[in-house]
Amino acid sequence: MILSGEIGLRLTIYSDGASRNNPGESAVAFIVLNEDGRTLKRYYKRVGIMTNNQAEYEALILALESASELTDEEVVCCMDSELAVKQLRGTYKVRDPELKNLWSRVQKLKNKFRNIDFVHVKRTDAHIEEVHRLASKALDKA
Repeated sequence: MILSGEIGLRLTIYSDGASRNNPGESAVAFIVLNEDGRTLKRYYKRVGIMTNNQAEYEALILALESASELTDEEVVCCMDSELAVKQLRGTYKVRDPELKNLWSRVQKLKNKFRNIDFVHVKRTDAHIEEVHRLASKALDKA
């Protein structure tokens, strides 16, 4: 069920993927915020062996799946991976076959929303720091 009227028309997602070694044991984390900045969902988990870039995409995919349960309107996706943001905006081509598969999954998920944007934010952004801590927490639980 879409709850746009109750949560607002625009959600903001902050997502992060982390790998210990590259590739290595990986984890993902995200938070979903409503228009007022209230946290609607906080999530983190281990995802197995991946590269850091794969983990970044996996975190975004899980965040978009979660956001699609809350709204079909607008979503702003904030990530500290400049590479992923530029690939998702079409500035860079995706050449790696594994990333191309993940990129394609994001493209399908984009259709669930009226509007979606991908924004690069600095690693020092408070919300990015939070999701990075959550991903690290998932890795530390090993």
